[in-house]
Amino acid sequence: MDLKIFFSPLDEEHFSHIRHSNSFYKNIKVNSERMPDYRDADIAIIGINEERGTVVNKGTASAALEIRKKLYNLKKGYGAYKIIDMGTLRNGVDLDETYGRIKEVCQILIENNVLPLIVGGSHDLDYGQFQAYEGMDKLISLLNVDAFLDMEEGVSQPPHLQHIHKILLHEPNYLFNYSHLAYQSYLIDQNAINILEKLYFEAYRIGHLRSNIKEMEPIIRNADMLSFDITSIKSSDAPGTANAQPFGLTGEEACQICWYAGLNEKLSSAGFYEYNPEHDDDLKKTASVVATMIWYFIEGYYHRKNDQNFKNNDYLKFVVSMPSEPETLSFYKSKLSEKWWMEVPYPHGKEKYARNCIIPCSYSDYQAATKGELPERYINTHAKLI
Repeated sequence: MDLKIFFSPLDEEHFSHIRHSNSFYKNIKVNSERMPDYRDADIAIIGINEERGTVVNKGTASAALEIRKKLYNLKKGYGAYKIIDMGTLRNGVDLDETYGRIKEVCQILIENNVLPLIVGGSHDLDYGQFQAYEGMDKLISLLNVDAFLDMEEGVSQPPHLQHIHKILLHEPNYLFNYSHLAYQSYLIDQNAINILEKLYFEAYRIGHLRSNIKEMEPIIRNADMLSFDITSIKSSDAPGTANAQPFGLTGEEACQICWYAGLNEKLSSAGFYEYNPEHDDDLKKTASVVATMIWYFIEGYYHRKNDQNFKNNDYLKFVVSMPSEPETLSFYKSKLSEKWWMEVPYPHGKEKYARNCIIPCSYSDYQAATKGELPERYINTHAKLI
């Protein structure tokens, strides 16, 4: 399909001053005069100027350009870049049509093994990103990074406050797992956390994440889709949003999450939402932070180790005897990356769960098993499989 009908090209004047051959801009293909062929790409950057889903953060429509200005001035990272910038996605006549356009474009890209990287707009646009997986005949895991939960109900609530609620209720249901990082307890309704726990989903407050960010890596490694709200970053590092909070992730922590996400072979789409240049400082510091986050995501992508085939000689298998059901637990450790996985058998006749039966874990999960303790990751995954 010719995707150029959905996009407006970029004005090269914004980037004409970038002349260094090792710059990010000089090592990608940009839709300025003609659309680059997405079938030859690894990653496709998609700019969004849709902001009808927010009430308080008007201004996100101009986010993508400001982020591009910062990103394209950075130096090229590791690997042979096969990255295209498709330009700016044209808005639909209404918000639902914009969701539909995001869905269609992302679905085509993912089916062609191209990772869509969405930049700009309000956070509710991840609903279109999520819908892209609807026809793929697989259950997916979603990772959301946000200070808020965005699970409000009722027609009076703006879309950016209820998009996660829409995703959880979406039919047909193809959401296997939902993980939420960096929420702030005083900003959310505890009842929403209780709902997530009843569904055996995961939510980690900012303090938990900060105390041991390495323990978040298996959670990030389990995701098919990343949705990142810039509001999760503290205002001193990222003032460029109407909902900026004095506490939150540091810019360094946000980059660490993006590095982990980029390394994840499962992850097939990413979106960065809610940046608002109108609330940024004169130097556009927030745009620099988001650009650096994207740079680290791409750097992680080009450091992927293809840690997926657990039957080859690149893995060590550890079988731990347990004092009760299950009788044994099987763990896998990559000799290349030293990452760990744990096997959670799925019931007979439930082959649709096969893709989710070997889950990322940490060395501490293996240690817990050797002490006769059933890891919490095993309990939650098993509950979703049965």
